[in-house]
Amino acid sequence: MNKSSTVTASQATPEELALAQQAFERFHSRCFWFMRREARITEQEIPYICERLRADGGRPGFRLAAQICQ
Repeated sequence: MNKSSTVTASQATPEELALAQQAFERFHSRCFWFMRREARITEQEIPYICERLRADGGRPGFRLAAQICQ
């Protein structure tokens, strides 16, 4: 993965955080089934959310990860 395209905790905007939370909720059963459904995504978890979306989210998840982790 290109490190320049990875969002880090210090770079995450409120919009990216909100989008990551929405993605977590939308793709929970497909990508995040092992995490508590009521979990709140933090800035530190955004790179992991993008990684799982790219791996298991299909094309929609991959495209959403691109929006979150610009």
